[in-house]
Amino acid sequence: MAEVKTILDVTSEKMEMSIAFLDEALATIRAGKASARLLDPVRVDYYGSSVPVSQVATIVVPDAKTIMIQPWEKSMLREIEKAIQNSSVGITPENNGEHIRLGIPPITEDRRRDLVKRSKGEAENAKVAIRNARREAIEAFKKAQKNEGMPEDMAKDGEDSVQKIHDKYIKRVDELFAEKEKEILTV
Repeated sequence: MAEVKTILDVTSEKMEMSIAFLDEALATIRAGKASARLLDPVRVDYYGSSVPVSQVATIVVPDAKTIMIQPWEKSMLREIEKAIQNSSVGITPENNGEHIRLGIPPITEDRRRDLVKRSKGEAENAKVAIRNARREAIEAFKKAQKNEGMPEDMAKDGEDSVQKIHDKYIKRVDELFAEKEKEILTV
């Protein structure tokens, strides 16, 4: 019985990691609204280390169309500005000597469709990872039954449990995608 629980725990952990990765990927897709998470992929050189902007500055979202970045050290203004320009964020920073302002431009209808397509691709990748985890668990049950003498009914119950876990995580992927799609298509 301990072996069944171990396989199910490992499978759940892999599926949870897929959900976490999907959440991060969807957070970096710009939906026309300002969010501090848009800057998560932006890294700056800070005393020889590459660190996220959030570790060298305060990031504030005063309204739905603006992100304000206040560096903790004035010398970091140029570095942060350069990092944003070289990143895939696609927004030109405005530096006034005190802080950096990012104005989030409105998104065209074509761009919205592209963003939805990209989000759907990320969701599909997460589903593939979840299905792979299910397949590995089912193979582990079959192997345990064949090589280690696990009773057939216990292996079948384990496979049924894996399928239920799989269905739960696939539903969560669909919910995350639907939420992001709604966010992107809301004008």
